[in-house]
Amino acid sequence: MAGGKKKGGGGKSAVNAARGQMPGKGKPWGTIIAVVVVLVLAVGVFGYTYVQINAKNEAQAALAQWQPSDSNKDPSTKIPGVVVKDYKSGQHVQPTQRVAYDQSPPFGGPHDGFWADCQGIVYPNAVRSENMVHALEHGTVWIAYNPDKVKGADLDTLKLKVQGKQFMMLSPYPGLDKAVSLQSWGHQLKVDSVKDSRIDEFISALRTNQYEYPEVGASCDALGPGQFDPANPPPFDPSKPGPDAVPMTGTGAQDAANEQGGTPPPSGSGAAPTSTTASK
Repeated sequence: MAGGKKKGGGGKSAVNAARGQMPGKGKPWGTIIAVVVVLVLAVGVFGYTYVQINAKNEAQAALAQWQPSDSNKDPSTKIPGVVVKDYKSGQHVQPTQRVAYDQSPPFGGPHDGFWADCQGIVYPNAVRSENMVHALEHGTVWIAYNPDKVKGADLDTLKLKVQGKQFMMLSPYPGLDKAVSLQSWGHQLKVDSVKDSRIDEFISALRTNQYEYPEVGASCDALGPGQFDPANPPPFDPSKPGPDAVPMTGTGAQDAANEQGGTPPPSGSGAAPTSTTASK
């Protein structure tokens, strides 16, 4: 009987060996699970990247209709809420003078002879309006916000639209009647939320739109101490201008020298033009 059992056992081992199986070992579940995890992660990363790229492409396609062209010089007129006014350009006031602007924030009219730095700068404090308006004359979009309404993550959202982008600037504007107000020369849009899609539409339509701002090719570079120092800009004055303020007609202002120069940047591109100096 003992001899028969050994013979039978040996026969089963031989069969297992022939089938490629080793006695006492199962499937390598650890390896299988690791491979599955890697595959799942790879699919997740690929899927996320695809979604992000697709969303970016869709956003760019949606903004395409707001790009200015010879046949569509001012796309902003199709954006609900945009106010358009015609202002005379090239009227300069002195650093000690104020302008009795007709809008708040202003978006055209007489302005300081030195423009505000508008090379994608975020001003932490409110800046003198007369300098900011001059930057609009050079093709800039100025985003102003009510510091009591826009904070934290909302403020970060606005900063991302400005930082590192030429012909863009952001600053608080105390007393603003809406959360956010966008200005370009002769154009303004006020919105209640930083998530309003019209913000990007306005920027696309009017930043360096060569058909809509007076001094195509003018610089947006910082002028520096003694002229306009972005590290210490002239502060915003919330008080009402006095009787000696320059009116919107420009009485008391000086005609500016031509600040145009260099090759105009493509509309909406924010490409830097040749630098010029401000007239005094």
